[in-house]
Amino acid sequence: MGTMFAAENIENASPSEVLNAVLGAHAGHPAACLTCSFQAEDMIVLHLLRERIPSIPVLFLETGYHFAETYEYRDRMAKEWSLNLVNVMPQKTVQQQESEFGILYRNDPTRCCQLRKVEPLFAGLEPFELWFTGLRREQSPTRKNLKKIEEHRLPSGKKLLKVSLLADWTWGQVWEYTSKNGLSYLPQYDQGFLSIGCEPCTAIPNDPQNPRSGRWAGKKLECGIHTFSESGH
Repeated sequence: MGTMFAAENIENASPSEVLNAVLGAHAGHPAACLTCSFQAEDMIVLHLLRERIPSIPVLFLETGYHFAETYEYRDRMAKEWSLNLVNVMPQKTVQQQESEFGILYRNDPTRCCQLRKVEPLFAGLEPFELWFTGLRREQSPTRKNLKKIEEHRLPSGKKLLKVSLLADWTWGQVWEYTSKNGLSYLPQYDQGFLSIGCEPCTAIPNDPQNPRSGRWAGKKLECGIHTFSESGH
């Protein structure tokens, strides 16, 4: 990775400064994408990216299990912001998977995530050099060591830079930006949800200090897309 990425002060840089540094090091038209579940953090990163890369591919993991409200919001924002939306699909439909393996999100949620999120995304990331995310350290204990810029290796061996512009942001900063910039947001937040994924595996968290404790009935905190790739930062 470049010297500017190794500098400790990159961790103290603002999202715009990190974005400028990354894009400045990749002159021309970098092969960049954003993984986006349309949660508040993702929409902030997308808001920033659209000013620099209007047609950036927005990768949405189409598991087939999302809230109806999520699909409605995704489609509305894709139209309003003219997004280059890429619905990343699993190999099997929900019906095919449930017919073959049963209800995996109940019996084996890790395998369900592997089949419907992890494997499709890693295949979808292959064409790209820059992978932007809306991850924050505060989101979960499993993300406390997150760096704003990390080099990741996919199972194929392909390397790419994973960029988390909001890594050091608090939940309060997320909503301050959302309000200040008039961004709309998923309606589930108003119902008390703090981390929103597939409907069967998302609940209002018992521990507000750990927003992802409402995911997977508290049995795990990550689907795997941010833990199964190898970090070499």
